[in-house]
Amino acid sequence: MITKTEVATIAPNSTLWDAGKGAVSGFGARRQKGDAVAYFVKFRTKTGKQRWHTIGRHGAPWTPDMARTEAKRILGEVARGGDPSQEKLTERRAETVADICALYREATQAGRLLTRRGAAKKAATLDGDRGRIDRHILPVLGAMKIKDVTRRDVENFRDAVAEGRTAVSVKTGKRGLARVTGGKGTSTRALGLLGAIFSYAVREGFRPDNPVTGVDRHAYQNRRRRLSSSEYSALLGALDRPPDNLWPNGVEATRFLLFTGWRRGEALKLKWRDLDLDANIARLEETKTGFSARPLSAVARDIINSRPRAGTYVFPAPNGDCPLASFPKIWSRIAASAELPADVTPHVFRHSYASLAADMGYSEPVIAALIGHKGQSVTSRYTHAADAVLVAAANAIAERISSMGKARRHADD
Repeated sequence: MITKTEVATIAPNSTLWDAGKGAVSGFGARRQKGDAVAYFVKFRTKTGKQRWHTIGRHGAPWTPDMARTEAKRILGEVARGGDPSQEKLTERRAETVADICALYREATQAGRLLTRRGAAKKAATLDGDRGRIDRHILPVLGAMKIKDVTRRDVENFRDAVAEGRTAVSVKTGKRGLARVTGGKGTSTRALGLLGAIFSYAVREGFRPDNPVTGVDRHAYQNRRRRLSSSEYSALLGALDRPPDNLWPNGVEATRFLLFTGWRRGEALKLKWRDLDLDANIARLEETKTGFSARPLSAVARDIINSRPRAGTYVFPAPNGDCPLASFPKIWSRIAASAELPADVTPHVFRHSYASLAADMGYSEPVIAALIGHKGQSVTSRYTHAADAVLVAAANAIAERISSMGKARRHADD
């Protein structure tokens, strides 16, 4: 059965189910990205609807035994034909779109709503949802009654976001400023989230249909931007001679991204415990597509080894043992020093890396394994030591990138 010891050691984004003698079926505990652990009970109503009912957070007052007792009580209500989750929603009737957005966010944060892959949404996805709700959905539709929203209202919402009518500058912290610009891509993503929110509203009985169904969406535009040879050279030169007073970890994190094709968040959140340099591998528990094992080139290992081994993160912030939140500002100064166009971003590194690998004749599965691309399961096989073929490929691509910088230095000389 679930104990206090097990709750104290549960890993982030993990679910612990009650098991063994005296266990309660459907009772469990879940931890999201933070330290908080919530108890829940999963059941199916007599009408066939599956529910994830949150009991409460561990501590003050909930303990495993108290939560297990509550789970038994709830399951008893279900056996008698009740639906505690629906009763909880009824007590807090959602009348407006803002209300249903709040309930949807609560349900996703508690892990009661699962993705198509059957997993709870990751913290980064929840952050993206919050931004789309607060900056696009609520300003346009938030005050409307849930039952009154029509397909025309949804189409107007789509067009408002696509045309930039929800654009705004949002202050973040004491000095930060986020510019929300909208656009067709943002419109399509916001519309997808709105559809999920109304599906939740239908499931919970707040309206009989989903007004987002059938609404046309703007097609996603594939990002085809890649670095040219001269841009690679300019960037490598700027990294070798960075602007004054630039935090070294930011410079080396940028270099690491350029030579690996990783996502920005994967590099900035890379922890020493994720690395096995003797086996040429990094095991990432938290990525956009779940667990991913990445082969490390000699260049990537050299970059890692150049960092002081102190604290949790390989590229920490200057003011504590935490990820480097100021990376965007650091990148802006590096890009300006290299005189790069405004459309060159760290995400362009990823596409450039994959494109360069394809130019060199590597197959899609190999490229997917190198950068942890979704839709490929190759990376899951390399959990102990990186395959020699993948390490060789990573080394070859890194050498090609390095050669572009050497060519520039030779030309400058």
